[in-house]
Amino acid sequence: MLANAGVASRRVAENLIVEGRVRVNGQVVTELGSRVDPEVDEVDVDGTAIQLDATKRYVVLNKPRGVVSSMKDERGRRDLREFTRDFQERLYNVGRLDADTSGLLVLTNDGELAHVLAHPSFGVTKVYVAKVEGKVTAQTIARLTKGIDLEDGAIAADKARLLSSSAEGGGSLIELTLHSGRNRIVRRMMAAVGHPVVELVRRQFGPLHLGTLPVGRVRELTKVERGALLTLARSATADTATPPPASP
Repeated sequence: MLANAGVASRRVAENLIVEGRVRVNGQVVTELGSRVDPEVDEVDVDGTAIQLDATKRYVVLNKPRGVVSSMKDERGRRDLREFTRDFQERLYNVGRLDADTSGLLVLTNDGELAHVLAHPSFGVTKVYVAKVEGKVTAQTIARLTKGIDLEDGAIAADKARLLSSSAEGGGSLIELTLHSGRNRIVRRMMAAVGHPVVELVRRQFGPLHLGTLPVGRVRELTKVERGALLTLARSATADTATPPPASP
């Protein structure tokens, strides 16, 4: 089971089971040879989720500007197909990035995980770095985290920090952390506080970091990244499935 999933060699996997470090559907399993259904059962090792289905693929793309987040654009613009042609599986994007926004985009054929990560109700955080017009002040950063009113309701950044600011009109560089999935939310927030976005990059999505991946390149998730992503997805679905405690 674990060896086929690439977690460890068969001997090491057996030791993990005997040591009580493996759980199936939340229950510790210590018996070697226990039967597991990859399509139904959820397995974790030391609290990190394991994907038993070897057909599932998880890829990170550093999306360039000018590319729409679609597998087939009806208007003939550059789309995501050019970055997925080398994969046998049919991959789909998890959520979207505006055509003018570059950065981290997850591609996968795991529909269940994609739904959890993309749906706003699960609150997966994203980190953006924005180059904006004007000199951003500490008061503006405070406004972004306290909350501002937009046409579709109030919104507040989970975190905001000023990376650099130029007094000579060169603009400012800020970092915003959000869990909102609203359309063009960073651009609309910054416009609302008087600092329109000049350039926008998503640097982080949940536990995944863009790192040094060049623009226009893709890479498969590492074993550690895959485990972190699956753990996040399973935790989110478990939290939403748990009913709130009854009132006393």
